[in-house]
Amino acid sequence: MAVCRKRPLLVVAGVCILFFLLLHLHGSSLEVLPRVLPDHGFDHDDLPRPHDVEGEPLDGLEGGNHRPLRPGKVHLINPIASFIPLPTAVQILPKIQHDFKAESDTARESRLVRLQAIKDAMMHSWTGYRERAWLQDELAPVTGGYRRSFGDWSLTLVDALDTLWLMGFKDEFEAAAHAVADIDFNTATQLPINVFETTIRHLGGLLGAYDVSNRRYPKLLEKAIELGEMLYGAFDTPNHMPVTKWSKIGVEGASGHTLVAELGTLSLEFTRLTQLTGDPKYYDAVQRISDCLESQQNYTRAPGLFPHIVNARECWFGDGVTFSVGGSADSVYEYFPKEYQLLGGAHEQYKKLYEIAKEPMKEFILFRPMTPTNEDILMAGTLKSFRPGHNELTPQTQHLACFAGGMFALAAKLFDSPEDLDTAEKLVRGCMWAYKQTPTTIMPEMFHLISCPADGRQCNWDDKAWFKHMVLLNSHDETPQDKLLPEAERLRKKSQRLRLPKGISAISSRAYELRPEAIESIFVLYRITGDESLRESAWEMFEAITKHTRTEFGYSCIEDVTHSEPRKTDKMESFWMAETLKYFWLIFEDPGVVSLDEFVLNTEAHPFRLPKRR
Repeated sequence: MAVCRKRPLLVVAGVCILFFLLLHLHGSSLEVLPRVLPDHGFDHDDLPRPHDVEGEPLDGLEGGNHRPLRPGKVHLINPIASFIPLPTAVQILPKIQHDFKAESDTARESRLVRLQAIKDAMMHSWTGYRERAWLQDELAPVTGGYRRSFGDWSLTLVDALDTLWLMGFKDEFEAAAHAVADIDFNTATQLPINVFETTIRHLGGLLGAYDVSNRRYPKLLEKAIELGEMLYGAFDTPNHMPVTKWSKIGVEGASGHTLVAELGTLSLEFTRLTQLTGDPKYYDAVQRISDCLESQQNYTRAPGLFPHIVNARECWFGDGVTFSVGGSADSVYEYFPKEYQLLGGAHEQYKKLYEIAKEPMKEFILFRPMTPTNEDILMAGTLKSFRPGHNELTPQTQHLACFAGGMFALAAKLFDSPEDLDTAEKLVRGCMWAYKQTPTTIMPEMFHLISCPADGRQCNWDDKAWFKHMVLLNSHDETPQDKLLPEAERLRKKSQRLRLPKGISAISSRAYELRPEAIESIFVLYRITGDESLRESAWEMFEAITKHTRTEFGYSCIEDVTHSEPRKTDKMESFWMAETLKYFWLIFEDPGVVSLDEFVLNTEAHPFRLPKRR
């Protein structure tokens, strides 16, 4: 009977809970309510007109001059009372790019032939997507099918927009830009939303395409605002740190277990959105993250560095023990000098964040590997720090970490640190060395090396040391009989069985995922130094990659770069056209195209135009 009496109360309670959830679901959808101003203590009608890079008012939307696009009121549970303003004291920054001389007729002819081959690869990829996966997220390039990934918002189409423009595919660009208008970013068929990936790929793609096309397609900015407004809801938490895997239920808080790269790699896109619209809330959202990063930088277990996992809910980074510049942390460091550049040097915080991280990075993460030819190169490993002062380097590197050469090169010029250009060159040549070690001449996703002594002592090749590390890291491939063989014979058979080139003691992932990081850093270093040998290395990489990944409908990730005929995995990542092919194109394009003195590229290679000092 007691249960029966409680039943009406339970029904009433259930109805109330359901009503509460529906209310917040409606609020978190961020639908625009017409002509109602946000209740943030800030009047959008008092906004200054946004300005372009030359200080002239931006053109309005289609149909003539209009006020900046601005969303109406959205339902926020944790509204901001006062926004952090966009800094305006823009400086004249140091020149980044090399002063290139006029090329010879022979050099130009060779360069144009290579550009055409890269352009053909792009068209082959785009044609496969257009004919087999139009408006879907990704092409399945072996079977001719498609895949859904981040939000089901035509990922490849948006990600490839600025590459189409840069390569001169204007008809294809306009068709894609027209299709973008029909994407509904307020409706996600896949939850939770990956805020990081959606920001760098979709929002970055829209803003990059708008900038490189010289603002000729206002609908791109309109869609960027729509998407930015939707993503802004992820910051509606008690401490205004974003929910990086966001389900849009309206009552979420930032996670206590957040990848630091996903937290700290939103600044370029949201800052650019504020620069283009004049709406300060986007910059405010990411500046609060940067302030959190700054407050924690010297209190991690490896002071100066950020651990892979952080507590965003409480802005506490003191528990994480793993540090690297590879996956999970890479782009948080990449964005410090780039955000400084995008802000025109108006905020010293970003220079400080980078320079504090740089020294422990060089001391504890970068290492010289032992190689058969005693190469003077650097690779980036993984640091374990269980308590301050007790650090252990694991000389495991990954393709994702190859971006670091470009980061060091850009920052060396931007912050006048010429000694870091030497670090950049050694990092770039380290990844170029890794590409040459496999039968496909393509670098594996992740592998182990042997680190040279950190004190700078001689690092001559040692077969016994290589064998020792190989046995330590690969313990399940041998039979009892193998272990009885003479050491030299055992070493020979083990390295052949595992397909390990000399210098590499284990391969954790043998795949190649069409990644851009190596060619990205080669491109940046070439634009800064003018070293023509870098172009030759880039061309060798392009030929190897396209040879082993081309399919009937596009280009596919491959399973094992240590096989001369690797199996294709039927996946063409959107960054193949957004980044990899774009960087190959730009290294052979005229250096004035997407000049590093006029654009900054986000971590998905989308070019944002830099502000000019007025």
